[in-house]
Amino acid sequence: MSNYQINESYEGYRSVDLEVRAASSSPYQLVLVLFDGLLDELARARGHIEGKRFQQKGQSLEKCMNILNGLNSALDYDNGGETVQGLSRLYDYCIYRLSDVSVSLSLEGIDEVINLLSVVREGWEGVNAARA
Repeated sequence: MSNYQINESYEGYRSVDLEVRAASSSPYQLVLVLFDGLLDELARARGHIEGKRFQQKGQSLEKCMNILNGLNSALDYDNGGETVQGLSRLYDYCIYRLSDVSVSLSLEGIDEVINLLSVVREGWEGVNAARA
């Protein structure tokens, strides 16, 4: 089995797993599913940069930016106050940094985004646990 076939099989498995997890999730759990997928894809993009697989790097970073845009558009701007405004600015900043990483290939830049989003994911995990 070639690396391409293995990658395609894994992508199919991941897609089905994501659909199953999303279908059975509360809104808070769904945000965690999105963050898990985002952090996985960021790690993959980092690996593509290290491996000089630039086409795959671009695809991974595009997926990451799309997820961030989705998270941003799902924020409740009417009722969220300063917290929502802060999250929106953070998501916009991460998109900006990933755009820069796409050109600069900066591992430090992608690590910064991974660290920032890991902290936010932990916060969502705490909110989900408090609501359970």
